[in-house]
Amino acid sequence: MADTLLYAKTHEWVKVKGNIATIGISDYAQGELGDIVFVEMPEVDDEFESQNSLGSIESVKTVTEFYAPISGTVVEINEALEDTPENINEDPFGEGWILKLKISDETELEELMGSSDYKFYLKELHEEED
Repeated sequence: MADTLLYAKTHEWVKVKGNIATIGISDYAQGELGDIVFVEMPEVDDEFESQNSLGSIESVKTVTEFYAPISGTVVEINEALEDTPENINEDPFGEGWILKLKISDETELEELMGSSDYKFYLKELHEEED
């Protein structure tokens, strides 16, 4: 499934179905965060521009923001994460999805990376760290 997704450089993934984008964080991102204990999410009907903070993810190690990879309006949040935020660690591309946006500008999808480009991007990040 992860191969059919689009990715932002800030490690969010996007799955598009019609004009709705399901958004979560990548397996790489959840691994870097460690055990996730809380997710702060926006409200349904909140509007976001691409690159705006959607909320934050708290792990035992840190708190980090996650960002809108594209512009849109929140149409659904994953309410299960309120009780089981660890779903992001256990199944980041399935039960760990965070929210759904109604896409306001489909051309922004062209700015995201496919799976192979994202893997290359991660490889470059690790090379810079060495």
